[in-house]
Amino acid sequence: MRKAIAVLAGIVLLAAINWNIYGREQLLATGRVVLLELAPVDPRSLMQGDYMALRYRIENEAFGRGRGKESADGRIVVRVGDRGVASFVRRDAGEPLAAGEALLRFRVRERRVKFATNAYFFQEGTAGQYARARYGEFRVAPDGEMLLTHLVGESFERLGSRQR
Repeated sequence: MRKAIAVLAGIVLLAAINWNIYGREQLLATGRVVLLELAPVDPRSLMQGDYMALRYRIENEAFGRGRGKESADGRIVVRVGDRGVASFVRRDAGEPLAAGEALLRFRVRERRVKFATNAYFFQEGTAGQYARARYGEFRVAPDGEMLLTHLVGESFERLGSRQR
């Protein structure tokens, strides 16, 4: 009986993991492209390899300098311009979206607001390829869930050798 329960639990766990992977793949394939302007910091981590710590200008627009005073996760509404660059409109209160608007989900962790991720990892020795980063390119689902796919330069070119 214990063996059957363990096998069943393993199957359920694998199904849940695969469902999550499938959802992320769908988001990458069909999500709306939205660019968030960066306010980058460039630390290096000996334990994790090279990476760029990311902050987004929209954080200051939506929450001011006193980030993290909010205690709950939520969503904001942004207007997506011609080039895909997002600008803050309002915090989401459930109103219908206007044309050209999108939802972005944020999380509050350790009194800091985070959109999708706060770090972009790259291969050791390739930091120079990302020094000109101006935007983070995201795939965004209708419910505001986001995945960072690329860093983008001022001329809207994708940086680095990362292919998706």
